[in-house]
Amino acid sequence: MFGAIEAGGTKFVCAVGSDPADLTITQLPTTAPQVTTAQAIDFLRVSSRGMLQAVGIGSFGPVDLSPSSPTFGHITSTPKLTWQNFDFVGTVRAALDVPIGFDTDVNAAALGEARWGAAQSISDFVYLTVGTGIGGGVIVNGQLLHGMLHPEMGHIRIPHDMQRDPYQGCCPFHGDCLEGLASGPAIEERWGIPAPELPIDHPAWALEAHYLALGLANWVCTLSPKRIVLGGGVMRKEWLFSLIRTELVRLLNGYVQTTELTTNLDEYVVPAKLGNRAGIVGALALAHQAYQEQQNRSASID
Repeated sequence: MFGAIEAGGTKFVCAVGSDPADLTITQLPTTAPQVTTAQAIDFLRVSSRGMLQAVGIGSFGPVDLSPSSPTFGHITSTPKLTWQNFDFVGTVRAALDVPIGFDTDVNAAALGEARWGAAQSISDFVYLTVGTGIGGGVIVNGQLLHGMLHPEMGHIRIPHDMQRDPYQGCCPFHGDCLEGLASGPAIEERWGIPAPELPIDHPAWALEAHYLALGLANWVCTLSPKRIVLGGGVMRKEWLFSLIRTELVRLLNGYVQTTELTTNLDEYVVPAKLGNRAGIVGALALAHQAYQEQQNRSASID
């Protein structure tokens, strides 16, 4: 029996179960950290009947993922001021006394897609979510990429043709980074219409495909992923994938010659199979990992 928490800026999704098919799930509004976390802990404790073996947390960030850091498990410089410097892992561990798996929400979603979704058996891939924000997770040799902190893929800088698109961008840190130009709020601010309400022939979609393909072209050239998985609310427009694939090939201009990009493009840039469950299923995968690591440590000591 495992617990899972997908901590988002507006809501927490919490689940208890052993695999994606048997999860008991609830949603909680994200309010004050101590209040929301206490509600999540109560749900996990009651729904598991006290039988939890581990908990996985996929959280909005930035977060501290370095086990050697004194602030490991904390949410750090988030724009949500009341959550800054909150000891997320420490609070959950103190209450439940079980191993905790902790990562970003998008890294968790990438892990979920790797284990149960659109990237099963793929050793190296990129997962990108496009919605209220833009974030990404990277799997390299079957392992999540962390590095100095964790990837902030929504905040890469991309070319911005001000004549074609005079919109300044909505990112409070960078203005016209990828998130600032291509997230759901950016689409709505630019055109005055929420993305779900824009018709298929609206010029917004060609521009959106261009910006997302610019991001993908950068990752194709730097990370060389074997697959790119796109999720999030904006990507629920299935026909948008065709526009992105075509634009990606145009931008690469024949420089990268692989089977994935020439004959299997429909299987290279693909929708997230888990949909809006990717985050909570990924948090479950983090719990599985934390439990296994604890078992391995116990075995080595014995």
